Amino acid sequence: MSQRADETSEGLRKPLAPPGGAEPEPAESVFGGRYRALTLGVILSVSMVAFESLGVATVLPDIARKLDGLGAYGWGLSALMLANIVGTVLAGRSADRSGPWRAAAIGMLVFAVGCAVAGAATSWPLFLLGRCAQGLGVGAVMAMAYTVIGLAYPQHLRARMFALLSSAWTLPSLIGPVIAGTLAGHTSWRAVFLLILPLIAIAALLTIPVLHRLNRPENTGVGPAAAPAPPWWKGPPASAVLLTAGTALLLQALLLENLALLVPLALAGVAIALPALRRVTPEGTLTARAGLGAGVVIRGVLCGVYFGSEAFLPLGLQEAHGMSSAEAGLGLSAGAITWVLGSALQAKRDGKGQGSRTGSVALGFAALLVGVVIIALAILTESVPGWIAVLGWGVGGFGMGVAFNAATTDTLEQTPAERQGEVSGALQLAQTLATGLIAGLGGVAIAIARHYEATIHTALFGIFTFTAALALIGMLMARRLRRTPDPAGSGTS
Repeated sequence: MSQRADETSEGLRKPLAPPGGAEPEPAESVFGGRYRALTLGVILSVSMVAFESLGVATVLPDIARKLDGLGAYGWGLSALMLANIVGTVLAGRSADRSGPWRAAAIGMLVFAVGCAVAGAATSWPLFLLGRCAQGLGVGAVMAMAYTVIGLAYPQHLRARMFALLSSAWTLPSLIGPVIAGTLAGHTSWRAVFLLILPLIAIAALLTIPVLHRLNRPENTGVGPAAAPAPPWWKGPPASAVLLTAGTALLLQALLLENLALLVPLALAGVAIALPALRRVTPEGTLTARAGLGAGVVIRGVLCGVYFGSEAFLPLGLQEAHGMSSAEAGLGLSAGAITWVLGSALQAKRDGKGQGSRTGSVALGFAALLVGVVIIALAILTESVPGWIAVLGWGVGGFGMGVAFNAATTDTLEQTPAERQGEVSGALQLAQTLATGLIAGLGGVAIAIARHYEATIHTALFGIFTFTAALALIGMLMARRLRRTPDPAGSGTS
């Protein structure tokens, strides 16, 4: 779900020699003989992640009901997203040290184990354990997919590969929810996870051998001296683990009924997560300082609104209108497709210099707000047909595509070349963290409603009210995207 992005936490470093050592002719295609297997493997890797994301989101309500997990529904997504943070950081650093093949192989293996555990789970805690393993694997696979483009492909082929990876979400967006819903309705939700296993095997067979043969130059020591490494407990891996652990502790604490335990544990979670978040994001992020800091926050708010609302769309449609999993999944497909359309429109306008990106971000948030209001009305009002929610989420997806494209482009345009990896990683982290956090808070709302014997409608009303409020905040924050007082563009945040 939150992998639909074009950056990775460990940015693209110096391109390495492709298999065979010789630089290809400019006319060579990414599907040429030298790159064909790797290209197909990388595209398949991203496609299987997209299918898993949309497919599991579609059938998650069924899984939660059958495994008695509605009281901790939000963890069905949060477990994956929080583990994703750790997987992304660890895989990126492993790729820097020893090349991408080891991180890719371990990531695919862990992803496969997670799918097997989740698909065979007989209890909600065991299912969540599988989701954690999936998250670690997804983080590694996605980090590998984007990093490999800088390592294996020459410069004139990279733009084509990035475009292909973006399009790799399109087909899963169309068929993923329908296939998953149909499997759940006619066989079992477990079939969704089993279907992913052969895709992982094929992707591994296509990519791992090629990645293992990549020529990686030795570090000669020539060049500018590296900055002193921070202590290990302040480094990216430790900070990612602490951020994940602190956020998980906060979300779990909020599920407790005993205030004597809830308050101190929640405060402890915040105390652990905030310093770690400060270390892995640009200066000024926690205060949404105009420029890079605000750009990272806007990415988080965007994804909190979109994915936080989308996570509960299938549940709402099934509970309120009795839709099947396949029918409820149409809303996810609609949002994904219009996201692509909105992004394409914004790219076209941006290329012609039409309008400001700040205005596009505000417009995108406004469309997202309209989308959230429509799906809330369709789910919470019996007289409104459920298919209206599908149309509404199409509006929300279009707004997400416009705002996501504009905000990302403007933030990276303000980023100095030497900080591209840092800032792009912070953007991806903000997306993943916000998705997991908002989904977890939505799960808390459902748990509270069940504890006080209220309906799920009450919890959904609270969830959609919260994401709508975030959309309003995003509209107001859009003007901070560009740091106008510093025309020289020093790059500091």
